[in-house]
Amino acid sequence: MTPQSPVSVLGEDECWQLLSSVTLGRLVSTIGTRLEIFPVNFIVQRRTVLFRTAEGTKLISALLNDRVLFEADDHTVVGGWSVIVRGVPALLESADEIAEAERGQLLSWISTTKRRYIRIRPKEISGRRFVFGAVPGDV
Repeated sequence: MTPQSPVSVLGEDECWQLLSSVTLGRLVSTIGTRLEIFPVNFIVQRRTVLFRTAEGTKLISALLNDRVLFEADDHTVVGGWSVIVRGVPALLESADEIAEAERGQLLSWISTTKRRYIRIRPKEISGRRFVFGAVPGDV
């Protein structure tokens, strides 16, 4: 019997399925040479990542960059997973784009007005699944 590998690479379909199962992720972008990371609640819509934001640093950093990273993960007592989307952020401006985004029922978690929708169109998606356990030889 072969022991299960503690790390496995996820396929694209499984990455999207897992990403769709959670609602909190992290947007990574830059402002100048400074890296920024923002926790955001999000949804997956047509294999894109959609989040809302107010005016401010998160909106500016997303719009000033032609590429961003988005990461989400989850875990249980026996294992976990992490998915990373590398993509292009876009502010939704047309009535059709905004109407489609609103059909996703993406609600803000906090009582602030977030009028702007940002959609990350993926260039690449990758993921890993982890099985927790002791280091071989340490048991």
